[in-house]
Amino acid sequence: MTDPRSLQLAAGRLAALVWGDDQAPTWLALHGWLDNAASFSRLAPRLVDALGIRVVAIDFAGHGLSRHRHGDYALWDYCHDLLDACDALDISRVPLLAHSMGAGVACLTAAALPERVERLVLLDGLGALTTETDKAPEQLRKGLLADRRPVSRAPRYPDSETAVAARVAGGATPIDAETARPVVSRNLEALPDGHVRLRTDARLLRPSLVRFAPEQVAAMLTALRCPILLVEGETGILGERPRARQARAAVTQLTRRVLPGGHHLHLEPSAVAEVAEAIVDWHDH
Repeated sequence: MTDPRSLQLAAGRLAALVWGDDQAPTWLALHGWLDNAASFSRLAPRLVDALGIRVVAIDFAGHGLSRHRHGDYALWDYCHDLLDACDALDISRVPLLAHSMGAGVACLTAAALPERVERLVLLDGLGALTTETDKAPEQLRKGLLADRRPVSRAPRYPDSETAVAARVAGGATPIDAETARPVVSRNLEALPDGHVRLRTDARLLRPSLVRFAPEQVAAMLTALRCPILLVEGETGILGERPRARQARAAVTQLTRRVLPGGHHLHLEPSAVAEVAEAIVDWHDH
């Protein structure tokens, strides 16, 4: 498989990885929370070979090699990263390949600006985290208090394998070392003393000031009009949970595939081939 090329977009604000020929039709790939463009390092080459496309995977602001944001990291702010990348690539309408938080960003953008999104391939993510309306004051309190505290120093480790082990031990969802290694490696900065440090903005760990209410996310999903493929992991974060069932029911043009694997099934060495096959089959039919 061909190694990706590095790319800078939006006047250097966003970093990206590119697979495929620059003249081929472009798919934009959007990673999950605390991940980065390397999340697609095992899936993108397979799609490039099978579909004859170019995949451009961006690092969202505060992640990977992209710049940190001065303001908030609200979910809808990442829609500007998506749109800025498309504008920099001179793409008016784009297919989106999106995982977890990136799937939420893709859904919001496709609902608000349907003319900009051709189709959605969502990987173990649909809609967005929500806060019940009556819990909004409590959510705002959490966010405000967190924003008043000093920013924690970025974790540092003696070597990259220790950093990988820390991600495996402390990840928000279960992940093994081989799956985690590409995203952790891209997130690391080498220090003069031989140690490594995480590049990700520590403020990403703070609670959101505001989240959409469930009714608002349902309205976003109902507004989606493009073809949508949802590829879920059997042990992922969706499954038959009530919110996941409600989210799927709100979407009209949804094809659902549940495959062996966890939340990062598109990056798991044992699962990625089947994920690619599902995407190619849906695309071709």
